Amino acid sequence: MSTKNIKLGEILIDSGVITPEQLEEGLELSKKKGMILGESLLELGFVDEKTLYKGLEYLYHVPFVDLNETMIEKDAVSSITEALAKKHFLIPIKKEKKILTIAMADPLNFYAIDDVKNATGLEPTVVLSPKKDILNAIDRYYGSEIAEKAFEDLKREYSNINLASLSEISASEVANAPVVRLVNSILQHAIKSNASDIHIEPTSSNLKVRFRIDGQLQDVMSSSMTAHPAIITRIKIMGGMDIAEKRIPQDGRVEMDMDGASIDLRISLLPIVYGEKVVIRVLGGSSGALTREQLGLSEANDTLFDKITKSPNGIILLSGPTGSGKTTTLYSLLGELNKPDVNIITVEDPVEYKLDGINQVQVNVKAGLTFASGLRSILRQDPDIIMIGEIRDGETAQIAIRASITGHIVLSTIHTNDAASSVARLVDMGVESYLVSSSLVGVVAQRLVRKICLRCKTAYRPSHSEMLLLKMKESTPLHKGTGCPACNFTGYKGRMGIHEILVVSREIRDLINRGASADQIAQTAVRQGTVTLRESCTQLVLDGMTTVDELLKVTYSVD
Repeated sequence: MSTKNIKLGEILIDSGVITPEQLEEGLELSKKKGMILGESLLELGFVDEKTLYKGLEYLYHVPFVDLNETMIEKDAVSSITEALAKKHFLIPIKKEKKILTIAMADPLNFYAIDDVKNATGLEPTVVLSPKKDILNAIDRYYGSEIAEKAFEDLKREYSNINLASLSEISASEVANAPVVRLVNSILQHAIKSNASDIHIEPTSSNLKVRFRIDGQLQDVMSSSMTAHPAIITRIKIMGGMDIAEKRIPQDGRVEMDMDGASIDLRISLLPIVYGEKVVIRVLGGSSGALTREQLGLSEANDTLFDKITKSPNGIILLSGPTGSGKTTTLYSLLGELNKPDVNIITVEDPVEYKLDGINQVQVNVKAGLTFASGLRSILRQDPDIIMIGEIRDGETAQIAIRASITGHIVLSTIHTNDAASSVARLVDMGVESYLVSSSLVGVVAQRLVRKICLRCKTAYRPSHSEMLLLKMKESTPLHKGTGCPACNFTGYKGRMGIHEILVVSREIRDLINRGASADQIAQTAVRQGTVTLRESCTQLVLDGMTTVDELLKVTYSVD
């Protein structure tokens, strides 16, 4: 039993944080799992992180630094390698003359301090930070460093080659380092940053890389156009595309393992004025289907959601634009309905999450397997529940509607702006009104709004225009994020869903049969309890979860 574990235990007992019995349990777990006492006490839930690190600060006489609120200097990070940082759970945060400030999880690890001193020639001064914050910072800062270094290596390799001749680079020439290392580092950096899309776009002066994080595009890095042809060729090889074709758009996909997770990449190439632009959609990874609780449904919407999901047959639609979280909600619903006595079959493009107990079919247009043809075959497979990734055309809509009338539950998504517009969209696709009214159970319209970063959240007094927008009778504080390292200085961290749920009642069914407009259906739905997207988002603003800017961006309309 180490002396520092005993001293930490004594400090926490003396301050009344833990009992002697809890200390014994913590020591036993730390011995069993080979972890330090602080980690075992956190895992057992006997202390919170803030209290633990106050104790460690007192024990080690080393100042505690919150990396989520600290500006980490790029020059300091680059002074040691990522391998050294990960080996000792440390990261340099500041370089000043001959002194290098390093954040460490274990400030008594003198071997680590010596390694840093030998590697940099600088005198390390130590501050204390949690291991998970250090690992997050390593992922965040070194991901960008590695990609930028690979850019420089690629640039040096091709510095003496004429750019015009480089555009004719062959597959065999490009299938080597550093371009392979560069593309892999961009992908790894995107996945560690939780990016949903990677944009690699040529401009008149340089090559720009942007990530879409929490629904917003952010500049990540830029390089000279020298690297562009090699990157494009490498990506084409990965996606199984024609490397010689540069005049027309191309699509490809690739599955790869990264840090133990299976990643599905959908690649789109588009010829623009300055060359070919690439957008890579990142699917899979560590995220999976959410539970009902994680969807963020309000109490009123949860009740309406229950109403439509308990139907024994009929069609349930999820509506919203691309990237609004429809598929995630659909998978959540499938997870609820997935039981041993139920046969669930899906037709998807692509299969985003693989779910045990569900028969998932991947669309393959080249082979003739479309949503419509797949749906016809599914009906011969004795299904109880059918999920169609998206209703894109009249043929798919007709088959889905008729399948729901014959005793099946059919789940699907559709691109409309709100719940009521989905009715008009089905009719516009050529489905008869009486078929829509008799089969449609309900529609869930959804959007994603960014959440205020908890690290830099601050209150402020609303302006007169904001009070009018939110229909506030008195000036109560609203909230916003000021920007910090934890949220990449955006003021937002993470996203949550807002929902508008339309339950097709007898009155709404009559309106559909009579060919009523979307506005008439919407007004009736609101009267019957539907909470609009705007009302849902307004409540989140008042609750301090999101901002007025997000409300305007996601739900603004001219009344």
